[in-house]
Amino acid sequence: MTQSVVVQVGQCGNQIGCCFWDLALGEHAAVNQKGIYDEAISSFFRNVDTRVDGDGGNISKGKICSLKARAVLIDMEEGVVNEILQGPLRDVFDSKQLITDISGSGNNWAVGHKVFGRLYQDQILEKLRKSAEHCDCLQCFFVIHSMGGGTGSGLGTFLLKMLEDEFPEVYRFVTSIYPSHEDDVITSPYNSILAMKELNEHADCVLPIDNQSLFDIISKIDLMVNSGKLGTTVKPKSLVTSSAGALKKRCKKPFDAMNNIVANLLLNLTSSARFEGSLNMDLNEISMNLVPFPQLHYLVSSLTPLYTLADVSIPPRRLDQMFSDAFSKDHQLIQADPKHSLYLACALMVRGNVQISDLRRNIERLKPSLQFVSWNQEGWKTSLCSVPPVGHSHSLLALANNTCVKPAFMDLRERFMRLYKKKAHLHHYLQVEGMEESSFSEAVSSLSALIQEYSQLDATRSLPMPDFPRLSIAV
Repeated sequence: MTQSVVVQVGQCGNQIGCCFWDLALGEHAAVNQKGIYDEAISSFFRNVDTRVDGDGGNISKGKICSLKARAVLIDMEEGVVNEILQGPLRDVFDSKQLITDISGSGNNWAVGHKVFGRLYQDQILEKLRKSAEHCDCLQCFFVIHSMGGGTGSGLGTFLLKMLEDEFPEVYRFVTSIYPSHEDDVITSPYNSILAMKELNEHADCVLPIDNQSLFDIISKIDLMVNSGKLGTTVKPKSLVTSSAGALKKRCKKPFDAMNNIVANLLLNLTSSARFEGSLNMDLNEISMNLVPFPQLHYLVSSLTPLYTLADVSIPPRRLDQMFSDAFSKDHQLIQADPKHSLYLACALMVRGNVQISDLRRNIERLKPSLQFVSWNQEGWKTSLCSVPPVGHSHSLLALANNTCVKPAFMDLRERFMRLYKKKAHLHHYLQVEGMEESSFSEAVSSLSALIQEYSQLDATRSLPMPDFPRLSIAV
């Protein structure tokens, strides 16, 4: 069994990370009721005997003593991390795996990347190496950060390069939260595009998620739950916005529901690596099968069901609906419509009581309405994990490498250019040591090149499907 380490950076990254660990503990508690430290739990948790000082307290098998998350928590303000350490999950985190400062990055990518990157490089590297040493077979680093602020975008992308240099064989999955139009950080377009250049160059897979999509999904769920219509009783614990257990005990914050959606995405993404299934998908298989070209590694994600209605009792119809929903724009975690764009590849990660025949039937049913590139008409990757999420009988995470991300990137570039043409707020960045104006032009050129790659693929949609020659077999 392989292990993964979660690196949560900045306020947003740490809040989502906290939700993820809460849900992961709840999920393993539901499955592992005997309290035995098994391979499934070891993928994200260490078992530690707290009576032993130093690293000698690691326990590889037997009863669970004290679980410690395989995580590194980084924030240049100490507020969120301190809150976690004083909250219900405080015992899950090893104090040796935390890095905080007091001043913060002031919503400035350059401060996060150039100042704090240099200042904390050795400390971060030491924490990462220590986390890696605790793993028998480290497969993946999950980086969680936001793109709009200073620490998440700047320091979050700085450590990506460090991970690439120090652990070149370990996959780098990045969950990036993109700002909405109503974002209260004026400089977020600068931060996002400077960060995107680093994502283009140093990430293996990026799951872009925008705040507006999360907000729209929550509004949709609230409308359904509060509609009072006959037949819309929602099962307890089935909302994708709900916390698992420990976090319910404290007051809920405005972003908790949004963070829980992202945490559920990560939970489903890693389910096949944690639990048994008839069709397992390793994390490295996602990159291998869904990323045909190095820079086109942005995967659009959708999660379904968002809730389970308590009185729907026709499994086949509900199951088919789950697959249909995964391709509708209302369920995407970024403002995009993959059904009307071009697929390079698609992964379906199914959990719960679903048969391979159900999976194949739904792929065949949906195929005619989806357009794949001519050279990868059978570009499907599938997995079946037998353990469903808590509160659901089954669930589906769809990951699509699709040209539908292009409009979101074009919109971000447009917002960047509005500021950059006027050189507005530029002096805040240029006064940081090591930051030059060429960094901005290089970053927007990098994004434009990415958009151009998607445009070239889109241009092939109108071309007739080539009739590839087939090998003739003499009988």
